[in-house]
Amino acid sequence: MKDITERFLTYVAIDTQSKANQTQFPSTEKQKDLLRLLAEEMKAMGISDVSIDEYGYVYGSIPSNMDKKVPAIGFIAHADTVEDMPGNDIKYRIVKNYDGKDIVLNEEKGIVMHTAEFPHMLNYVGQDLIVTDGTTLLGADDKAGITEILYAAEYMLEHPEFKHGDIKIAFTPDEEVGRGVDFFDVKKFGADFGYTMDGGGLGELSFENFNACSGFVTIHGTNSHPGSAKNVMVNSILVAMEFSAMLPVHERPESTEVYEGFSHLNNLNGNVEETKMIYMIRDHDRQKLEEKKARFVKAAEYLNFKYGEGTVEVVLKDSYSNMREKIEPCMELIDNAKAAMESLGITPIVKPIRGGTDGARLSYMGLPCPNLFTGGHNSHGRYEYIPVQSMEKGAQVILKIVELYAGK
Repeated sequence: MKDITERFLTYVAIDTQSKANQTQFPSTEKQKDLLRLLAEEMKAMGISDVSIDEYGYVYGSIPSNMDKKVPAIGFIAHADTVEDMPGNDIKYRIVKNYDGKDIVLNEEKGIVMHTAEFPHMLNYVGQDLIVTDGTTLLGADDKAGITEILYAAEYMLEHPEFKHGDIKIAFTPDEEVGRGVDFFDVKKFGADFGYTMDGGGLGELSFENFNACSGFVTIHGTNSHPGSAKNVMVNSILVAMEFSAMLPVHERPESTEVYEGFSHLNNLNGNVEETKMIYMIRDHDRQKLEEKKARFVKAAEYLNFKYGEGTVEVVLKDSYSNMREKIEPCMELIDNAKAAMESLGITPIVKPIRGGTDGARLSYMGLPCPNLFTGGHNSHGRYEYIPVQSMEKGAQVILKIVELYAGK
């Protein structure tokens, strides 16, 4: 079998950043570089019915080797990485036998990963941590998920004595920009249910996620020469600041945790004449999300009353919903994932996702799909890292889940 670290680093070397607010799908063609490679690797290892469609979705199957009917299980991961940090020319390093101290990622630039800031590092003393030089992200989100799925798949194919039902595999583009399953073919995939391998640290198991909405706020100002601006100028930047100040400070991401939702100003660009803001509005509770959305509308109404109708435009677009509603009727998916982890000496950490996954939308498309850990930490930034041993455990959990269903 291909070494799990070697497989992961092969994928990490390929730039697959997706890009928000694009009309084409996938949002960047370079994602297909990895997706095509995955399709070829899957064919080479003997996975059946491998295909990659016009959108970049990769599908494949491992036929059942049992003489009885058991559920068809799907395993899904996404190929794209975020655009928040550079995702190309990744200079990785493997910190062997980690000693529990701060890790200097880049001495020249003074980039250090401190245990005081990231205490979860201390959970992996004695293990091998893959890090970057601090100038790029790593891409463990979600190339670790891909790695673990294919590592488990290769094991099943090389060990015919390992009993399993039909196994369905899929890799998607554009998850990070919220469009990962826009064209996903659930019927073609053919699974009875699935698991996304897209979680965080060892043991994480999630069947709840945010309800999500995007808020697009446009402020129309009136420009004039500042020397003759009295009673004429309306500075759209200042109106935007006023709008932001009308939203509760305690409902910003930096003030929230666990089940607390937020309204996050993710982007602001403007001048006196026009300013545009993009907000991420999130809450696990649908009613609370609607209350947050209502604040946007009320803030716009007040500012339009103050500065004139049409000064502030708000467009709210729902993105995805909390999958809990679709998972609760089939909680055996969660029970079996817990049992799989516990049998491997892993403590399940059931926690809500403070974000979303392909699985959330797939659950509403008829494919119940909770989320399992990959082992990565500090996703989307320069301090991203993953223990090699956690990836190995992720692959083992996949195999144990398959084994549990095969034994029924």
